[in-house]
Amino acid sequence: MRFGAAFWVQRTDWPSLREAVQRAEAAGFDDLWIDDHLLSDEAEWPDPKFEGWTTLAAVAAVTERAHLGLMVGANTLRNPGLVAKMATTVDHVSGGRAILGLGAGWFEREHAAFGFDFGSGFGERLDRLVEAVPLIRRLLDGEEVTHHGRFYAFDRAVCAPRPVQARLPILIGGSGPRKTIPLIARSADMWNAYGTPAQLSDTDALLRAACAAAGRDEREVERTVNLNCVIRADRAAAEVAWDAWYRVHNPHGGEGRLDAGGSVADVAATLHGFREVGFAHPVLIFRSPWDHATIERLPDLRAALEA
Repeated sequence: MRFGAAFWVQRTDWPSLREAVQRAEAAGFDDLWIDDHLLSDEAEWPDPKFEGWTTLAAVAAVTERAHLGLMVGANTLRNPGLVAKMATTVDHVSGGRAILGLGAGWFEREHAAFGFDFGSGFGERLDRLVEAVPLIRRLLDGEEVTHHGRFYAFDRAVCAPRPVQARLPILIGGSGPRKTIPLIARSADMWNAYGTPAQLSDTDALLRAACAAAGRDEREVERTVNLNCVIRADRAAAEVAWDAWYRVHNPHGGEGRLDAGGSVADVAATLHGFREVGFAHPVLIFRSPWDHATIERLPDLRAALEA
């Protein structure tokens, strides 16, 4: 299994975040992720919040091995040509470790606050993403791109220098069956989702069908799943610790549950359920104050899963 550590960067400061990502890399996490919002999307929206891409570049400069990306970058906040350039720059800063995470964008308050066009609805935002992703792929792959579409216009755009990686991977977050899943099947190297193993299994069947329709081997798309995770002596102790983060950050919707909690054996059993349905790349979510106790138990968790 591969493991990601995702850091939701509200109510934090750079020294403590720097320490947390370095501890995660030292513990053996395969990839590090930063969320992408201009205002806090949890607790109170005016809470302090770092910007995603500049934070990611800083993380690239203070780590050495782990891959890194945004979980996920909001397509509505930046022109896709600019995104290709930013991802390429981070790839160079990191020595070829960047992953380009993308999503349609959903947080209306930040768009209103800073004057970004939120579009007529979620369908339109997905249409923007569907147009943007192939343009980004072409730029990253070294094409000179001229394009006049519904949302974007390029005139002989180039992305030079090229990324360090021969193919900088694109991760797409979301599970919408009509637009997102077919886009993932056509264009993504990685897919990120939320849900129970049963829910993910059902959606994964849609992705496999979409890959077949696109003439693509579904094994080319790596499955990742985001999980709130706390490792402590037992489930009761994990719930107590989780409640402290919940009360401070108040995660919204389905993100407010403790998905994997308890002893190393308890968490390993939960992750085994996700691996059984093809999601062998869990991304553990962390909020400030950073949970060093869970981060540093990753070697034990790997050992339990390999036993």
